Parts: sequence; C-alpha cells; structure tokens
Amino acid sequence: MAVLEFIKTYSPLFLPAIWITIQITVLSILLGIVIGLVTALAKLTRVKLLNRIADLYITVIRGTPLIVQLSFIYFALPGIGIELSAFVAGSIGLGIHNGAYIAEIFRGGIQSISTGQTEAARSLGMTQSQTMRRIILPQALRRVIPPLGNQFIIALKDSSLAGLITVNEIYMTSRRLGASTYQQMEFYMLAGAFYLILVTLFSVVVQKIEKTLETSKRQSSEIL
Repeated sequence: MAVLEFIKTYSPLFLPAIWITIQITVLSILLGIVIGLVTALAKLTRVKLLNRIADLYITVIRGTPLIVQLSFIYFALPGIGIELSAFVAGSIGLGIHNGAYIAEIFRGGIQSISTGQTEAARSLGMTQSQTMRRIILPQALRRVIPPLGNQFIIALKDSSLAGLITVNEIYMTSRRLGASTYQQMEFYMLAGAFYLILVTLFSVVVQKIEKTLETSKRQSSEIL
C-alpha cells in the first residue's frame, strides 16, 4: 500500500484518539495547575507540617516513573475498593504527576517577585494572604505562563503512557491497528506524525502567548 493511500485510509481512524489525547492532556494540566499552586503555597508557608507534606509529595512523584503512578491508580486502587475508568485514572495520574513539576514552576514564579513589594503591601496593612492574592500571585502568574506552556507540551507527549492502562489515545490506537494488520512500523510512524503535529501546533500557540505577554510588558514599561 502506497504511503499516501495508507495515510488516507487509516488517518480517520485516529480522529477519536486525537480528541481523547487532547482531552486527557488539558484535564491533566488543569488538575496539575490546581495541585501545583496549592503545593507551591504549602512549600512557601511557615507551617512546617505543610512544608514537609509538600516536599514529600514532590519527592515521591518526581522520583518515581509516571507509568508506575498510572498503574498504581488504575490497577492497584481497585484492591481497596476504588475503581476508576481508564480515562479518569489516566487524567488523575497525569494531573498528579504534572502537579509536582508545576509546583516548582509556581514556587519559582512567586519567589521571583521582589520582597520589597511584599513589605510595601504589609506596611499598608494587608495581611499575608491578601498580599499573596492581590500583589504577588497576579504578577507571578504572568511570569509562569511560558514554563506552563512548556509543561503542557510535555504533558501531551506523556499522555502516550496512558495507552498502557488501556486509554484509547493515539499510541494505544496505533498499537491496536498495528497488531490487527501486522503493519506495526507504519502505524507507529503515523502515530509519531500525529504527536509531532500536535506538539508543533501547541508550540506555536505557546510562542504567540509569550510574544503577547512580552509586548504587553514592554508597553506597560513605556507607559510608566
């Protein structure tokens, strides 16, 4: 079968898998942002118990393979009565995994804000939580958008591991079709092409967001 004919014949079969890949990536990043922000704030608080819990979470998640984490959630948790669908288990597992890395992104963004702004806010009578919510976080969020975009791209590629817990994403679909037609190499190459297209598209979006933020920052500086 010619290359173009192969692509034309089998590409439509990947459309549901591409949609699932995008869904699980977006959901895992959104969950990771929530977990990451909470973890970053826990690491920066003066409460030692919260510091230790945050450190333990980051150490465990970053120190163990993602596939082990996904397998634990999908295959091991049913042993204690917690049964999740493959898609839900994959989304949660990827979200928890992303959260450990996003926590460090948020922590770096928050700590990059000068302490002088915190001192000024406190001198105006703001509490620590008000200072964080009104002064620090809005500025930190702008600074962490570029690395968050990079983490989104990493999450997109990591989503391929969800296929190993039977999520019908791009990689799983290529395995299934390759096994049924004995054309594994062709289907893996086609899957790789789809991942490359998605990563390229999202990379362009991230670059445009970075340029927009840089332009906005430059205009604000000129006004001041």
